[in-house]
Amino acid sequence: MIRMRSSFFQANRQALVKALNGGLIIVPAYGRLQRSNDAAHPFTQESNFWYLCGIEEPDWKLVIDGAAGRSYLLMPEIDAIHETFDGSLSADEAKHISGVDRVVSSDESVTFLRSLAKAHPLVHTVGPPAHADHFNFALNPSIAHTRQSLERQFTRVQDINKELAVLRAVKRPEEVAMIRRAVDITLEAFQGIHERMKEYRSEHEIEADFTYAMRRAGADGHAYDPIVAAGANACTLHYAHNRSKVMGRQLVLMDVGASYGGYTADITRTYAKGEPTKRQRQVHEAVEAAHHRIIGLIRPMLAVDEYQREVDAIMREAIASLGLPSDDAALRRYFPHAVSHGLGIDVHDSLGSPRFLQAGMVLTVEPGIYLPEEGIGVRIEDDILVTAAGNENLSRRLSTGP
Repeated sequence: MIRMRSSFFQANRQALVKALNGGLIIVPAYGRLQRSNDAAHPFTQESNFWYLCGIEEPDWKLVIDGAAGRSYLLMPEIDAIHETFDGSLSADEAKHISGVDRVVSSDESVTFLRSLAKAHPLVHTVGPPAHADHFNFALNPSIAHTRQSLERQFTRVQDINKELAVLRAVKRPEEVAMIRRAVDITLEAFQGIHERMKEYRSEHEIEADFTYAMRRAGADGHAYDPIVAAGANACTLHYAHNRSKVMGRQLVLMDVGASYGGYTADITRTYAKGEPTKRQRQVHEAVEAAHHRIIGLIRPMLAVDEYQREVDAIMREAIASLGLPSDDAALRRYFPHAVSHGLGIDVHDSLGSPRFLQAGMVLTVEPGIYLPEEGIGVRIEDDILVTAAGNENLSRRLSTGP
């Protein structure tokens, strides 16, 4: 596994300090979350924290003193029992990974933070994700707990989510390289599964082969819960049960992405088990034609609102070509999700709410048409790098099916 060098994280910290014109920044790692009884979920790091220091362990804190030009990591307190069972990251390892100037022990942390509060009335930190009020799950509490603690110690606490989103939106060459590898691993898994589509009897067999192929190729694992949806299951956009039978002449929508070196892929194909029906082929061809047209739009300085208008027009034509109504209500009924999102450390990486696309951004293109009454759902998704000359489809070599 190739990992980012400490210089990558040092450069990210320097860019953030420059964006904020100096100041004090304190960013927490996530904490572990309960899975059941005394078992924890597999740990996933808070992406802004990782972007700034590369530490993949829970409960650490990063401190960046922009005025002094120094950065620190605060170690969590780990008792001997948990260290025996779960292991721990040493101060030397943390310093090597992150390139910080100093690692502060848990015993020193309280005094260290008090001294910073005396010198800095304002502290910057991360807040909850954008649109978190629309989530249907609980947030990792570490962000809120850290903010509450900082509000007791500092005069003012200010969120830096916007500044971080803007910095993370344009990928550096080493980030693009990681995304390319995540995409390539995913493509290889898809290709093997496409060749064996006739053999599969259930969704979980397909999911198992994805997991095996990606892990064997060196992926950290799935970047998100894989979707393997046969027939009408594809009309549930975030379907994740993956346990239904796969019948002959049935379309199977597969939305899967590998995680590699801290970065993600996000690819969708809709393949048929056996020969597709005439109607299935019509829907697939409509989505595929729209997909290629939409990718052709992407270029630097394309206004995001113009992109959305042109996508809506293309999707109306695709829906109308199937003999369906294509007014506003029908458009949202048959195509109910966004056509694109940013891609990077998070599978839904923020693009920083830009007015225009910029070279170096990576985004998905994923048109779909869903007909629950006909038991048909088709989505095709590729990962697109915006380049100075237009765009590069990172997953272009994978067959679009069906």
